[in-house]
This record gives sequence, structure tokens and C-alpha cells, in this order.
Amino acid sequence: MNSPALGTGIGLALLLATRASLAEPASPPTATDRPHIVVFISDDHTWNDCGAYGAKDVRTPQLDRLAEEAVRFDLAFAASPTCAPSRSAIYTGLLPFRNGAHANHSLVRDGLRTLPHYLGDLGYRVVLAGKSHIGPRPVFPFEYLEDANIMPPGKKGTLWTDLNTAAVDRLLAEHDSKQPLCLIVCSHSPHVFWPPNDGYDPAKITLPPYLLDTPETRATRCEYYTDVSWMDKQVGEVREALRKHGYADRTLFMYTADQGAQWPFSKWTLYDAGIRTPLLVQWPRRIRAGSTTKAMVSLVDLLPTMIEAAGGTPPTDIDGRSFLPLLLGRTDHHRQEVFASHTGDARMNRAPMRCVRTADHKYIINLAPEIPYTTHITSADPPAAYWPSWLRLAESDPKAAALVRHHTHRPPEELYDIRNDPFELKNLATDPAHAERLRELRDKVRQWRVQQGEALDKVPMPEDARAGKLRYAG
Repeated sequence: MNSPALGTGIGLALLLATRASLAEPASPPTATDRPHIVVFISDDHTWNDCGAYGAKDVRTPQLDRLAEEAVRFDLAFAASPTCAPSRSAIYTGLLPFRNGAHANHSLVRDGLRTLPHYLGDLGYRVVLAGKSHIGPRPVFPFEYLEDANIMPPGKKGTLWTDLNTAAVDRLLAEHDSKQPLCLIVCSHSPHVFWPPNDGYDPAKITLPPYLLDTPETRATRCEYYTDVSWMDKQVGEVREALRKHGYADRTLFMYTADQGAQWPFSKWTLYDAGIRTPLLVQWPRRIRAGSTTKAMVSLVDLLPTMIEAAGGTPPTDIDGRSFLPLLLGRTDHHRQEVFASHTGDARMNRAPMRCVRTADHKYIINLAPEIPYTTHITSADPPAAYWPSWLRLAESDPKAAALVRHHTHRPPEELYDIRNDPFELKNLATDPAHAERLRELRDKVRQWRVQQGEALDKVPMPEDARAGKLRYAG
């Protein structure tokens, strides 16, 4: 799927063909043609923290093996860098402001059609195992798998509960495989709290340049890697259960994450470490194993892709667009740009921001830059174990001081040249040489916010979203 850039004429023809294929009604397949669909969603896993995406430090043998049998998406993006908005967008195919759940721990609007409605109408049994973090429940009529959430003795310190893959195994053993199954498996890892380090050497890991190198950072990073490896083990257990019970050859399997991990400049931000996600898609005999694609997709595209793969016609009134033609090799392109939003998280993290990401650039507008940026990392009681070491280092190191200052105070606008600055360290928004690009992307975000129904004369805050009590487990 990695091909040279197309010429203008060929590219236009390909684009028109792609649009035509997306608009054509899918032919209803026979019962034996319809795949089982399994989507494994990890919790707070930064996109490149696994071997499949080039990481050398973290042990992820199951994801690495999956990548050898799948298409690896290099430009997949969440709709939001927080759990409830991201998951709500995946299950509705609507971006956060349109579905209503634009702040963390908020509810979508009543009456929406969601994944279990669409796939249920196509004859699927639709089951969710593990973390949910969506609501209200009547809008998401999944079959919530019993006993899929546990607190095992070896996983003490987990924030909520842990995924019980044995319950998934039992489901696959008892399900009548003649009925197509849509199974969403949601791990609670690597969401904090992270377990004690299991076999990682803090001195040997490589930190990304947006993290300060302190002993405390390294020690905590190893705990995060330990939880990534735990989640990776769960992926392997689910895939083994599919094989053992005869589902593997008929299953469209997707692995992704809801957003990036709980590190500075990652979760709760619109930098790539916050919204860029891993996405591995396996479908035996239908898509090319071990391939990669630079086509840009949003996780709101998962729902219409699943609908089309199941033989249905994706709705035209959602934000998501099926990338099934991409999977089947009919095109190597999907989106020109993706949008994402973040509103905030109750008393902390009150930092509403919106962004557009193209293949080359990222533009972020911070709608309330006057508010100091605080998160559970900096302001929980206690804060993250490494954060005090950052503040101490900032007292004597000007570069550390600048990084801490950037974390806690955001400018009104940010512009990054992703090709030359992949970690988004140099803000070009005030550089006259990039003024035209700034105007172009600023206008795109403005038009998108209007299309989403967001009032431009009001700064949205967490309390403006629909509040409600969400269950994290099933």
C-alpha cells in the first residue's frame, strides 16, 4: 500500500473512484461471507509504544505478531485525547461535539443510533467485554459480557478493574458461530495506575524528547511499559481464544487504542502523542498481511467500515467514512485531514482546544490559553511520581524550565511542521514564513467547528457537556 505520489490526473480519477465506491450500496453477502468482527481497544496506549511501530524498549510480542498478519495504519487518529469522548465517537461515528460527549465523563445525546443498533440490524450479536466508559446505557445497547471485569490478585493498584479474558474465551466457546458476532474487547491497560516494573531496565530505555530525563521519569516509564506488556498479553489471549474456537479464519480483527498514554504532551492534549493511535487490521484472505498504509483515517471511520464489511450500507449523516475500499486494495487514499477536539476533565484539565492534522502539518487553537494547564499529572494528590523531579530540574536547567512552562501554559495558537518536527517541539504560529499555512489551517478549523454545531463566540468548558454517571466497567 506504500506507493509513490500520484500525478494530478491519476490522483483525481482515483479520488472520484474512491468516492463512487463509498457511495455505492454494499451488496448483501451470504451468511457465510459475513465476517465475525472483533475490535480490541486498549486504554491510554501511545501509538508508537510497541514493536509493531518501531519501539525497541517495550516488549509487545503479540502486537508485533499481529502486525505481521495485518495492515498497519501509520496515520490513524482518535477524535479526542480522553476516554469517554474518544469511545463515544468510535461507537457513534460522530465526532464529540456532534454526539454531545465532548468533555470527559460526559454523556452522548439521547436517541442516537450506535454500533450495537447498526450491527444488530444486520443480524450480529453485539457484545462488549471490559471497560465501557460510555453513556447513557440505553443509547449503547450492547450485550455487556458478564464477569469480563475482575480485580486479580497480581494486578493490585489498577484504577478500576482488569479485563478478564477468560470470560471472552467462555463466550466464544458457547456462541453459535453460525450467527455473526461483533465483539468489542476493551482492556483497562495501560491506563494508570501502573504496576511495579517487571523486567525493564530504567538505564537502558530511550525517552521521547518531550519528556525530561530524570531517574523518576525512567522508573515510571518502566512501570508504564510493564502495563503495556500486560495489555499485549491480553491481545494474545483473545486471539488464541479465537483460534481455539474456530473463529480466526472468518474474523475481521482490529487493534487500536482510545488515545495516548498519561504522560505530559500526550493524553489530554492534541499533540500526536495524545491523538495518534495504533491501528492494526487483520482479515485473512481478504487483505494483504504485513503491509502498511500512509492513508489517513479517524477512529470515527471504524463504525462505517464495520457496517460495510458486514454487508450493510453506512449511514451518510455521520462523520465517519468507511475505509473498506482501502483495506481491499481498491485505493491507497482515504482522508486529506482529520480533526480532533478536547474540552476538559472536571476541575482539572480545563483546557478546551481544537485541531486539524494533515499529512504535513498540525494546527491547534487553544480556546482558553489564559487558564493554567493542570492535569492529574501535575495537580492530583499526590501528583505523578516524576513530576516533582521535573520541577526541581527546572530550577537549574533553562531547557527543563521551558518545557515545564510550555506544559502548564499554552499559547493561543500552535502550528507544527510534522515532517521536520515529528515531536511537535517548535511552534511556528508566530513565524511570518508560515503565515499563509496558519491562515489556511485556522480557516479549516473554524469551518469545521461551525459544521459541528459549535458556537464560535463561546468557550466550551466541561460543565457545558451533558453530565452523568458513567460506569467504567461492564
